[in-house]
Amino acid sequence: MQTNFDPNKLLDSMLKHLKLKNDAALSRALDVAPPIISRIRHSRHQVGGSILLRMHEVTGMSITALRQLMGDRRCKFRISNANGRPKATGEIEVKSEEA
Repeated sequence: MQTNFDPNKLLDSMLKHLKLKNDAALSRALDVAPPIISRIRHSRHQVGGSILLRMHEVTGMSITALRQLMGDRRCKFRISNANGRPKATGEIEVKSEEA
């Protein structure tokens, strides 16, 4: 988690933008369970891509604006070559177990 991330700033901005009274109303507007909003507010849950996308859809705010409210100032995102690489024909996925 980022050290300068303030989940309260993001959630309070969402409440103000949507003209809602509390986190319960925000959870209904975003169609997420109330405990998720509580965990985000108390820094026990990160704002994942799906929640960020849902915030964008509901508010109309740009992803960039939402990321700035989160404290995310990165210009580029890097994805590992191993994570989204298509499997070659006949390639078998081998999972290692860690002890």
